[in-house]
Amino acid sequence: MATAKIIEFLRREQPEGPCLVVDLDVVRDNYMAFAHTMPGTRIFYAVKANPAPEILSLLASLGSCFDTASVAEIEMSLAAGATPDRISFGNTIKKERDIARAFALGVRLFAVDSHTEVEKVARAAPGAQVFCRILTDGAGAEWPLSRKFGCEPAMAETVLLYAHALGLKAYGISFHVGSQQTRLDAWDVAVGEAKSIFERMLSHGIKLEMVNLGGGFPTKYLKAVPGQSSYANAIHDALTKHFGNALPETIIEPGRGMVGNAGVVKAEVVLISKKHANDNTRWVYLDIGKFGGLAETMDEAIRYPITTAKDGDVKEPCVIAGPTCDSADVLYEKTPYPLPITLSVGDEVLIEAAGAYTTTYAAVAFNGFPPLKAYVI
Repeated sequence: MATAKIIEFLRREQPEGPCLVVDLDVVRDNYMAFAHTMPGTRIFYAVKANPAPEILSLLASLGSCFDTASVAEIEMSLAAGATPDRISFGNTIKKERDIARAFALGVRLFAVDSHTEVEKVARAAPGAQVFCRILTDGAGAEWPLSRKFGCEPAMAETVLLYAHALGLKAYGISFHVGSQQTRLDAWDVAVGEAKSIFERMLSHGIKLEMVNLGGGFPTKYLKAVPGQSSYANAIHDALTKHFGNALPETIIEPGRGMVGNAGVVKAEVVLISKKHANDNTRWVYLDIGKFGGLAETMDEAIRYPITTAKDGDVKEPCVIAGPTCDSADVLYEKTPYPLPITLSVGDEVLIEAAGAYTTTYAAVAFNGFPPLKAYVI
């Protein structure tokens, strides 16, 4: 949340306009917690969550690996100090020329979920390791990731057999249980599916080695979430339940859980109004909205903690909206958000736990508003 370091920075620097401030000490603590609670698992930070160079350099220095979704993210990870063997091209939707570029840069680990993607990797990255992503239902996730990525578990066997036939190394299985996953048992079914695929591949004489457990590790917004050790224990229980003592190599891809609670967005109240004379609901417009970095408020999926200097005053439910002239730029309306009745135009608000998926979601210049400024301290 808003650490003393962030509060002091905002007081001292008084940056203008909406901005994100990230405390690197919190990122460091989060990484060490993952490393401590899951010591046998390699950590591949999901670069898309927040690719600030300072964050990538810190994590690289701590020994982190990197899950990347594009050539640009691969190049950023290399620039931060990662070696190619610590980088995974984890996007299952890649241009063949981008696969070739990644291979030229030394990357040897690629995600696939279809026969066509296997063909592209085989042509552009001969001999590379591939892992096949399988579908999960995402139940319990506040930001589900089902359907678009992955194939049915029954199909993964044929995808990996095809990869093997084309000269690739069939390396393992991956899945993602959904971002901001709140169920500790969410990994159990997927790990069981992975084990079944391991056994079927072994019947063909091919030994898979790795299970990519994906991300899903949450950050605390308005609701309490289990700690990292609880997730680590649940995942370990799932692995031992299905694999026994013959545990596979494992990797995780934390993004939100690595940087979410490290960042705070400072914003300003631009307007407070009502829609008719007898309206009991105030509309509070901020200088940041969906297109300024708060895209995850879509369908009110992520409800950020919002604090003000007047939080000791009486509060009432408000509709919160962004500044752009797009009717979709409303953050919270279905479930209005309690804000102080004394809140005024020009007051600052802090949108907490905003370190993940904010700067990377901000529009370049929709309505002429600049991208979200970011400070890493």
